[in-house]
Amino acid sequence: MSDTAATRPEASRPESAAPQELVRLLQDFTLEANHYVDAAGGRNDMHRTDLNALAVIMRHTAAGKVVTPGVLRSELRLSSPATTALVDRLYASGHVVRERLGTDRRQVQLQMTPKAYRDGSAMFMPLAIRMGKAMAAYSPAELELVTRFMTDMVEATLAAREEAAQPDATRSG
Repeated sequence: MSDTAATRPEASRPESAAPQELVRLLQDFTLEANHYVDAAGGRNDMHRTDLNALAVIMRHTAAGKVVTPGVLRSELRLSSPATTALVDRLYASGHVVRERLGTDRRQVQLQMTPKAYRDGSAMFMPLAIRMGKAMAAYSPAELELVTRFMTDMVEATLAAREEAAQPDATRSG
């Protein structure tokens, strides 16, 4: 830890947290982030699934990928009827438009509307501002380390999720 880090108010935290403490903090962060999403979405009459769907659309759009209802169904692990209801809600609220793709008019692409970007910004700007202020207290090297750590934690979580989804050979006997 740098000398500047030791002078911050949060320096009362242990010099090196035990792995169990880090896992607990990640769990706390996840829980609080979920509470924030519920509160922000609730104030705007949006379900968490609606916000997750917009995040998926935004991420894919930023990567230059086409987003279809099938992409949402797969990424959000929804049934076909639940996906249809989700897309219908997002369309009715003015957050997405459906566009037919190419010559096969059966395939639909989903795109976020300017209203979705405005509403998303209004909902998440307070969180972004507070997180930005918190991050400003860290050096570039500290942020690089935390970024690497969080990337590793996301990858570990994805691997654990895939493992949890596999049938367990010991249970089938």
